[in-house]
Amino acid sequence: MAGEKPKRGRPRKDANRLARWEPPKGWVRVVAWVSPEERKALKRIAIEADSSVAELIRSLAGGLDKGVIAYDELLHQIRKGAEVMEKIPTIFDRGEHFKVVDQVREGCEWVFEGEGIPTEKVDGTNVRLTIRAKQCVRVEKRRNPTKIQKKNGIIDGWYVDADEYGQEDKWVFEAVKNTGFSNWPDGEHSCEVLGPKIQGNPLGLEEHLCVPFNLEIPTYDEVPRTYDGLHKALAELESKYSPAHLAEGIVFHHPDGRRAKIKRKDFPAAK
Repeated sequence: MAGEKPKRGRPRKDANRLARWEPPKGWVRVVAWVSPEERKALKRIAIEADSSVAELIRSLAGGLDKGVIAYDELLHQIRKGAEVMEKIPTIFDRGEHFKVVDQVREGCEWVFEGEGIPTEKVDGTNVRLTIRAKQCVRVEKRRNPTKIQKKNGIIDGWYVDADEYGQEDKWVFEAVKNTGFSNWPDGEHSCEVLGPKIQGNPLGLEEHLCVPFNLEIPTYDEVPRTYDGLHKALAELESKYSPAHLAEGIVFHHPDGRRAKIKRKDFPAAK
């Protein structure tokens, strides 16, 4: 109407979807003012951790609540939460606006020497399932060492039992129930939980599932190993796990256990 002042604030991309979301009962909202430099630092860590700034802060709070992060660590400016997965390095350095540039990241040279098998990167929640006689008898989720533990020589992450009745593990156990184990051999299997309530469901799955890294992660026969080649390829690379959807990215697996990744969203938008 004439004379009305425009509403302040940036319009939501999907106002209806956001308006329907309701926080769990008892949750509270925490708001903090930060400098542009602090915001940039948080965003950079979140990007490297394949997370949002909000989830990064929630993981920090969760780590403190469960005693995974010690209070003295927080006082020493620990910036990563306990739930952040073991970081797989991105194969290129990052430049302006946190997008990758045509500069190989130190330690990832092997990718460009043609080493390693390219596999589809699936973006979910990391768990470990123990299978006995075609049944899942144990469900664990990943936890990483604290800074103090790393100083004491504990470098690799480990798994802790997931809580079947805990709200935070609800979708993990739904994925377990939806997954068939008839072809899984006995033993422990590291998996990625995917589905409608996990990481925005980029593959458009209709139900939650567990995808075992050693049994079902799709591989690509050939992919470019240059900056421009990967930029172009990822813009149209179809997911092998969920056809008709774009793959999130590629993880290169070296025979000695090293891994390195590149995601479609790491590159700047095409001009």
